[in-house]
Amino acid sequence: MKLLNLIKIALAAIKRNKMRSFLTMLGIVIGVAAVIAMLAIGEGSNASIKSKISSMGTNLVNVMPASRNRGGVQQGRDMTPNLDVDDISYLRKNSTNIAAISPELDASGQLIFGSNNWPTTIYSGNEEYAQIKKYEVASGRMFTTQEIQSAAKVCLVGQTVIDNLFGEDVDPIGQSIRFEKIPFKVIGTLKEKGDNTFGQDQDDMILAPYTTVMKRVLRQTHLRAIVISAKSEDLIEETSSEVEELMRASHQLKDSEDNDFEIRTQDELISTFGSISEMMLVLLGSIAAISLVVGGIGIMNIMYVSVTERTREIGLRLAIGGKGKDI
Repeated sequence: MKLLNLIKIALAAIKRNKMRSFLTMLGIVIGVAAVIAMLAIGEGSNASIKSKISSMGTNLVNVMPASRNRGGVQQGRDMTPNLDVDDISYLRKNSTNIAAISPELDASGQLIFGSNNWPTTIYSGNEEYAQIKKYEVASGRMFTTQEIQSAAKVCLVGQTVIDNLFGEDVDPIGQSIRFEKIPFKVIGTLKEKGDNTFGQDQDDMILAPYTTVMKRVLRQTHLRAIVISAKSEDLIEETSSEVEELMRASHQLKDSEDNDFEIRTQDELISTFGSISEMMLVLLGSIAAISLVVGGIGIMNIMYVSVTERTREIGLRLAIGGKGKDI
């Protein structure tokens, strides 16, 4: 019965002070909602970063030439001919953890179709490149091993290139386009991927055999990079160590010599962006905690005012023998 009376008194107090009750609840709701929202934003951004990095290729291991110093001048990686096709053959033959491997070269230039033109980047690899980098063919086909061996002038185009070069009424398949002065026949289109972690449009590109880009576009014999897909995510570190050991053997480096190549994995990217995300999560959590404290102070003030207003009532109850728990 006492509990029922207390509930009735509480409800009566709420009805009597509607604005005060509303502000009290508002302080609680804002504080709790701020904490939940901030934590959800932090976790969501972390998941988004991991998803975008995965869209660039899961289980990915990149081998790049190390920059070198000549006469006091630091040269870029593109100027360092440390990687070649023989390295790929050696890795494919001796590795036990590699699921797929491909050379990678790229070049920027103007793409021309009829009276239209569009600045883009041409990427290149072998028949396993699309699998490694998670590109899917939307229509048409991928280039074949025979086309790679013959350095055929064929390519696949991304959605951004299709929108800006061909328009809606033209089917890209079978069309002849020019990258700078070199003609290419479009044999396929790529499914849309969107922007990557760095804000780069992954659909603003064309994909061609690496031999074509190497011989006809760049006119060089060395590779810009080697991209590798490990057999599973659990084997990325093991694959990275194995690739380093095999690359040193392929380049015949002595124990005292430094690597003339660099190896990077997606785990490193995820770790880097993960640390940034954790800092954001701490910052957002701190802001939410401040909101909760401010809301708590507001509630405390309202409760203090309520108690102060009922000082005479409390004194009267004590005078007639009321106990602390009743009051």
